[in-house]
Amino acid sequence: MSGPKQIFVAVVGVGGVGKAFLSQLDHIRQRLSKQPVPVNLSLVLVRRSTKQLFSRDFKPLDISSALSQLDQSSEPQQSFPATLDELAKAPGRVILVDNTSDQTLAESYPSILSKGLSIVTPNKKAFSHTYDLWQQIQAAAANGSGPASAGHVYHESTVGAGLPVLSTLNELVETGDKVTKIEGVFSGTMSFLFNAFMPVAGGGGSFAAEVTKAKNLGYTEPDPRDDLNGLDVARKLTILARLAGLPVESPTSFPVQSLIPAELESCSSGDEFLQRLPEFDSRMEELKESARKEGKVVRFVGSIDVGKKEVKVGLEKFDASHPIAALKGSDNIINFYTERYGGNPLIIQGAGAGAEVTAMGVTGDLLKVVRSL
Repeated sequence: MSGPKQIFVAVVGVGGVGKAFLSQLDHIRQRLSKQPVPVNLSLVLVRRSTKQLFSRDFKPLDISSALSQLDQSSEPQQSFPATLDELAKAPGRVILVDNTSDQTLAESYPSILSKGLSIVTPNKKAFSHTYDLWQQIQAAAANGSGPASAGHVYHESTVGAGLPVLSTLNELVETGDKVTKIEGVFSGTMSFLFNAFMPVAGGGGSFAAEVTKAKNLGYTEPDPRDDLNGLDVARKLTILARLAGLPVESPTSFPVQSLIPAELESCSSGDEFLQRLPEFDSRMEELKESARKEGKVVRFVGSIDVGKKEVKVGLEKFDASHPIAALKGSDNIINFYTERYGGNPLIIQGAGAGAEVTAMGVTGDLLKVVRSL
């Protein structure tokens, strides 16, 4: 009998998702240590943009006090490449948990994987940036076409937070089903906004008022234009389309409808934008009225037609009986139309945003890597 298997965990980014992840990590660490073949998960790094706490002798940090230790740490900030080089010398396999949305870090994934470090992440930038970067990541990862000595990469939380969207799509593709179309509401923000702006039962406030309400409730980015420009949804569709076999170049290489009036593109701040948005309410009101006359509702959706190689993001009208129309709150819904599932799509629905469920997707990915190592 050999001793327990040792795996080291390095966490970058300790905001909402990072904090939720650490508490989930503590739970699975205890569970894995009690398995018939025990696995020791040791947290050895917590890092935020300004400082880090690094156990250089690879003895485990105390997960419950790691964040307060990080806050009190006076350790000078080391460059991240230097930290990665030290992690690569660990006496066992290392899983890097990237809870940031950092583009520079995303672009270094291929070299991180080739050092033998595995990556789990909700960072969309790596998988929705250029097609070339996506191919490099696939080529470098052990669960892509890279060597067995390379790291594994999983990113379930990049689409639909903790919902099993990517794992389902991967399984459909890998078992030989033919995906013909994917459509859905991929943004918790846009879901909340349009369910409030045009409820199936009628009513709903003005568009500007609903945007302001969504921001005050914490459903939008600090600057709501970052949601209304459609780019977040475009990134998610880029990831899905690539997994479905379409070589999409980037999130700006297909039609994406922005809900920012052209006249407000140049606002200097999110606050100025929100102040002026009511001037353009009549445009959205017309849209609502024309949909109502057809007995439909308006929703902000993304769709991928695999056969036609078409990807698009924007407003569409749906019958009140359509599953997309009946969403509640900030839920996401993703419909997979495939040959096996015939006329009725395979539907995944539920909370598509929030620190706890996003962290759950990350923790689930961590367990996948633990099993494969």
